[in-house]
Amino acid sequence: MEGGAYGAGKAGGAFDPYTLVRQPHTILRVVSWVFSIVVFGSIVNEGYLNSPSESEEFCIYNRNPNACGYGVTVGISSVKDRKKARPIRHRPFWAFLWFVGFCYLANQWQVSKPKDNPLNEGTDAARAAIAFSFFSIFTWAGQAVLAFQRYQIGADSALFSQDYMDPSQDSSMPYAPYVEPSTGPDPAGMGGTYQQPASAFEPEPQGYQSQGY
Repeated sequence: MEGGAYGAGKAGGAFDPYTLVRQPHTILRVVSWVFSIVVFGSIVNEGYLNSPSESEEFCIYNRNPNACGYGVTVGISSVKDRKKARPIRHRPFWAFLWFVGFCYLANQWQVSKPKDNPLNEGTDAARAAIAFSFFSIFTWAGQAVLAFQRYQIGADSALFSQDYMDPSQDSSMPYAPYVEPSTGPDPAGMGGTYQQPASAFEPEPQGYQSQGY
C-alpha cells in the first residue's frame, strides 16, 4: 500500500508529483530517509577526530566509539529499511531506536571534554546528528500512526466483505414459483403458468342417466 503512489504513476503512464505529495505517509518516508542520511553523513564525515598525540581517530562524542557506532548503524539501517515493505510493528520500533539514539548522543555530547577538541572541529556536525535524531522520532512515529490507520481501514473492509451475503445465494429465501416457458402469444399475461386441466377436478355423474335414442 505504501508504494501506491509509485505504482499508480507507472500504471497510469505519466508520473504525477501532486498525487505523490498529497499522500502523507509517502512524505514522512522521504523525510525520514533524508534525516537518516544527515545523521549518518554527519557522523561518518566529521564525527571522528584526530589528535596530534594519538595515531588513531576517536569519536567526537566523549571519545565513546559506541556512540558514533550507534548513530551510524541506525542511520544506514533506516536508509536500507525504507526500500523494503515492513510490517506495522517496525515503525514504532524505529521510533524507539531513534529515541534511544537521541538520548545517547545528547548525553555523550554533554559530558565531552573541551580538551579533547580544542579547535571545536566537527561540532556543527555533531549537533546536527543529535537534532535530526530527535526529528526522526516524530517522523517514524507518524508513519506508525498512519500505517495503523490504513490497517484499520483494511480490516473494516475485510469484515464488511465477510458479513455481506449475495441474496441470490441465500438458502433461507423462498424459491420463486415454476413458470413454464410460453410457446405462443400470452394475451392473459400469465407467462405460461402451469394449470391443471379442469376435467381432472370435476366429479363424475352418479346414478342412472337416460339416453336418447
